[in-house]
This record gives sequence, structure tokens and C-alpha cells, in this order.
Amino acid sequence: MQMRQQTRQQTQWKAQAGVFLAIAFVAAGVLGAVQPATGIPPEVIQLTQFGPALAVAVAAMLWPALTRGLLDGYPTGTAVRGRALIATAPLAILLAAGSYALFTGAAHVTDPRSLHHSFFLVVCAQLVGACGEEIGWRCFLQPLLRTRFGPVTASVAVGVAWGLWHVQVLAGSPAYAAGFLLATTAMSVVLGVALDEARGHQRLLLAGAFHCLINLGMLLAMDEETGRAAPMVLFGLACAATALPWTLSGRRGAPVKIAERA
Repeated sequence: MQMRQQTRQQTQWKAQAGVFLAIAFVAAGVLGAVQPATGIPPEVIQLTQFGPALAVAVAAMLWPALTRGLLDGYPTGTAVRGRALIATAPLAILLAAGSYALFTGAAHVTDPRSLHHSFFLVVCAQLVGACGEEIGWRCFLQPLLRTRFGPVTASVAVGVAWGLWHVQVLAGSPAYAAGFLLATTAMSVVLGVALDEARGHQRLLLAGAFHCLINLGMLLAMDEETGRAAPMVLFGLACAATALPWTLSGRRGAPVKIAERA
């Protein structure tokens, strides 16, 4: 039985990753197109964030045992560096915002009270949206690729796919797009290494919290939404700097075996 499970994982992982990515991209596009009709303000939550969650749902219908195994993670996983992971998010924002303030000669701080919606509502919505993304990227695709690659290689692949999934960002200048892809790849390495042996619920909550903190930090301390390349490039460099120690600590990991659950 175990031999058959391993054989299926070795022969099907490309199809499983391909189906996930195809559904995640298409679902995000459809959800983005229908959002204006829903009346949900995009500054509160963007429906595109649930594209990866829908892709996981499709994968669960096609490969139920594998999907349950991936979402469960390690049966006895305990090596979770949650505090260091959560501390990395504000550190990246601090480095990015600080360097941007030095670059422009002025701080770019948004008062939460100036937002059009309750900051508590924004925080809750950002956390929900972040989890909608992370159940796909870090709870499905990352452990799927970890069955074939080491933690850093798998994380880089997920980070590039995650960045390209934000198609609208790629419409900006080449420097803006490069900064964003650098940021998603670096953050993916941080998340992938930190949560490499995490249980499924730990992985989702910590990845969602990290993602939410990054989004809130960018909302309050940066102005990359204007399309300027400088803040995005500096954010990408800040993320790369914070990812370096995680890269060094995770580069020697070998592929892992994730048990399929019936």
C-alpha cells in the first residue's frame, strides 16, 4: 500500500500542481471580475484571494486522499518556529519603510483612523483573505512540491508562482514587477522554511498571520499602491534581507514523504 502511494506521488505531482495553478489563476480572474457587482470594497478584502482556496477544493475532489494528507502536514510535526516567523513580518516592513523614508526624505505613514472602514474590520478581513490564499500556496502547493524538492527549492517555486498569480502587478513597470516577484519569492522562502514541519492547522494560521501582517504593514507604512517602483523595489530587497538567514537554515533539507489519508 505504501509503495503504491509513493508511486502515485512520484508520477502525478506535476498534474496535481498544474491543475491547482490553472484553477487558482482562472478562479482569481473570475472573482476579480465579479467583485464590483457584489458591492464588497476591495480595500477591505479582494475576492481574488479565494482563488487558491477554490483550487484546493477542486484538488480535494480529484485527489481526496492526497489533498487531506497535504493539508494535514506532518503527523507529529513540532518543529515550528512561529515566533521567529511572526517577528520577520514587521522586521521586513520596518526595513522597507525605513529605507523608503530615507530615500524620499519623508515617512509614509497612514493613520488607521483615516481609512474609509473600521480598522478592526480591515484587520479581520485581511486575515480571512490571507488564509484564503495560504491554504493554497503554503498548505497545498508547498507540501506537494516538498515531496520532490528541498525546502528552499520548493519555496522558491511557490514564491514565483505566487508572484505571477498577481497578474495585475505585472502590468506595472519592469522594476515594480521585479521588486514584487523578489518580495513574493523571499517571503515564500521564509514561510516555507519556518513551517516546513508544521501541522496543517499550524501552517495555515501562522502563514495567514504572517501574510496579514505584511499586508497591513504595507497599507500603513508604504505607498506602493501608487504604482511607484521605488517602494516596491525596496520592499523586495527588505524581504530578501530577512529571508537570508531562513535560506541558510533550510538549504540542506531533503524531500519529504506526506502520507495520503483515506
